[in-house]
Amino acid sequence: MGNCLAKSGNKTTTSTYKQQHNPNSSADDGAKVDGKIVSQNLKMFTLEELKSATRNFRPDTMVGEGGFGRVFKGWIDPNSCRPSKVGVGIPVAVKKSNPDSLQGLQEWQSEVKFLGKFSHPNLVKLLGYCWEEDQFLLVYEYMQKGSLESHLFRKGPEALSWDIRLKIAIGAARGLAFLHTSQNSVIYRDFKSSNILLDGDFNAKLSDFGLAKFGPVSGKSHVTTRVMGTYGYAAPEYMATVYVHNWQAISM
Repeated sequence: MGNCLAKSGNKTTTSTYKQQHNPNSSADDGAKVDGKIVSQNLKMFTLEELKSATRNFRPDTMVGEGGFGRVFKGWIDPNSCRPSKVGVGIPVAVKKSNPDSLQGLQEWQSEVKFLGKFSHPNLVKLLGYCWEEDQFLLVYEYMQKGSLESHLFRKGPEALSWDIRLKIAIGAARGLAFLHTSQNSVIYRDFKSSNILLDGDFNAKLSDFGLAKFGPVSGKSHVTTRVMGTYGYAAPEYMATVYVHNWQAISM
């Protein structure tokens, strides 16, 4: 993605925010460590930089909206990571939280925690973050082809070929397999077409880790206090019992 983004992984960036300490968290989580964000893989942007990159979050730069907030397209220089003119440098997606949304804050923490720790060709790349003036923002690589959902359920110039559909399915499965077989087993909990993003070559990348959490290991089951995810996509056994087993992973 460029020299500045490659270098950002060589230095730990730290920012303090108010957070009730979770005794089960650790420095390896990549977030929520004694009231601090600690990530060795992310760049810390200023709010002013992201305003400039998105032309002050102009409405015509908005490319999406959800429970977290709104997503804007911006441009940065690949060498300095400074804002650049439209069409110059590399495009990025800037997710801007709703300052009044508790859901937005929780999802922001979860995204930093997981995407700041893991890197895989089939996970969307989180480049950096910003916490300033009660604003929580995340900066991602820009996915030119949008979500799989937009291609499957909305009218487009042409339908996806079966070869491309198979490529997307394999890519998404590889992303899930990485999460489930990584050192810390991760329950994604929101595997659906709107969270599968596509780059310019239709490579699939999992996004939106707002509901993710570390899961059971060594064949054990895990009980959640409430059902999370989207009906129709989550494993029916989980929806009925709130127990999560490793063999349910493909549906999570």
